[in-house]
Amino acid sequence: MTDTAPSETVGDGSGPQKPVQLDSAAEYDALLADHDLVLLEFITSGCGICASMEPVLGAVARSAPGAVATVNAGLVPDVADEYQIRSVPTLVVLKDGEEVARLDDGFQSAETVVDLLETHAA
Repeated sequence: MTDTAPSETVGDGSGPQKPVQLDSAAEYDALLADHDLVLLEFITSGCGICASMEPVLGAVARSAPGAVATVNAGLVPDVADEYQIRSVPTLVVLKDGEEVARLDDGFQSAETVVDLLETHAA
């Protein structure tokens, strides 16, 4: 087994092996330009459920197609407003830059999120 840097892609070349933290609208734009399938997790500082989702998103990033990114809705409000984020955590799946799915009802298992991404990968 070899160590890989966080910026390296998974075996299928679809995305980083761990969630990327998006700190600006420019980083969001760049991620969408580079990836056809993207999972955005919208969080806020101090959100306990969001913190409990961190290892889940790590597992998803390592095993699912596409790129996985975390967006702090309080720090990047223009992106959060674009998706009308009203509660956190909210997971938004984008295919070719368009929203194709959303999970906004609290904690989600890695299996649920991977299945959702695989459904939209084709």
